Amino acid sequence: MDHFRTFNLVSWLLRATVAVILLQTLFFKFTGARESVYIFSTLGAEPWGRIGSGIVELVAAVLILLPATTVYGAALSLGVITGAILSHLTRLGIAIPAVDDHGELFALAVAVFLASGAVLFLHRAELPVLGRLFERQNFGSR
Repeated sequence: MDHFRTFNLVSWLLRATVAVILLQTLFFKFTGARESVYIFSTLGAEPWGRIGSGIVELVAAVLILLPATTVYGAALSLGVITGAILSHLTRLGIAIPAVDDHGELFALAVAVFLASGAVLFLHRAELPVLGRLFERQNFGSR
């Protein structure tokens, strides 16, 4: 497999992972599921934080899948998921006993963080302004 095909395959797998994880949580956020309401109530951000973060995650998931906006989606998802991870580490805990998640939400947040970071690294040459610094190190992106 040539370098370009490998790059594209890895990029799409990482982007799909981020998008699927972000999109599957939207149902819970937008329907006001007990778990989401508990989390955002604990953070003092119910309902605006729950709905607002859901909207941002939806936008990030769409942007990361579109080739022309992948880098923006990766940056946006990295930003929003950093907030989620910090919330777990400072207020919610890694496992949230009240929603009986056994740390699954934290693990998904870490997976999104790592995959988004990897996508951002792979597509770093596409970053506005900073991308020019990486043009010579282009590993297959446009």
